[in-house]
Amino acid sequence: MRPILDYLDYRCYMRDFYEERKKSSAFSWREFAKLAGFVSPTYLKLVCDGKTNLSKPGIQKVAKAMGLEGFERTFFENLVQLGHVKSDAEKKTVLAKILQSAKENKIHVLNADGFRFCEHPVCPIVRELAPLMPGALPSEMAAKINSEVTALDVRDTLQFLVKTGLLKKTGENSYEQTSKMVKISKDALPLTVRSMNREMGRLGFLSLDNTEVDERSVSGLTMGVDEITYRRIVREVDECRRKVAAIAGECKKINQVYRLNLQLFPLTKKVDET
Repeated sequence: MRPILDYLDYRCYMRDFYEERKKSSAFSWREFAKLAGFVSPTYLKLVCDGKTNLSKPGIQKVAKAMGLEGFERTFFENLVQLGHVKSDAEKKTVLAKILQSAKENKIHVLNADGFRFCEHPVCPIVRELAPLMPGALPSEMAAKINSEVTALDVRDTLQFLVKTGLLKKTGENSYEQTSKMVKISKDALPLTVRSMNREMGRLGFLSLDNTEVDERSVSGLTMGVDEITYRRIVREVDECRRKVAAIAGECKKINQVYRLNLQLFPLTKKVDET
């Protein structure tokens, strides 16, 4: 079973704990509930299925049942809070608390790196740009980026990318990618993707004014569809994105960093059938 520090969803951790125990014994949801001191034999299953939330008194009970102590127990408590707050702003506040606690305990939180990578557009931009500019100073890289990025931003981002293994330093101010693509853990996916899309959408909006027409492609289509047609279109968009990624992967003489935003969203509420 993965260590709890690999998780950003407490329900996933609880379910994995249950599945791990079940492999080596006749462990059941009833036994799990009993171990944690709950009367209802199905309560923890309902929690893991997302049908109810883990109560405040239940957090300590479950943490103890899973053998969590010290920082790991505190981490689990924060994960529960992260899973219960509603807005992205609240989630970021809780995640910041998790990161601060980890820093104080000199502990590395894997999925938090994925969050930072997606939350700040400078991270994916610098990851693509740095290998194109061997020997370049952070100030020189910052000057190439079409948004408000300082040399300090670039320097800190380079250090972060090297520390997390997303870039490898090959010489003085020279870097190479350790892999062509970056994949974020599914546990961290919802919040990180929203942060990435929000920030990249903002940069796409700004490009309408600060990028020459022949260097950008912006188009749109307004249409009426039903649920079945919507799902067909989503599959086509996903296939298109994969094909574009494959084409980009074949490029041997990269000289610029681009971002492709694919957006399909409702402009109206559903109209009831009569």
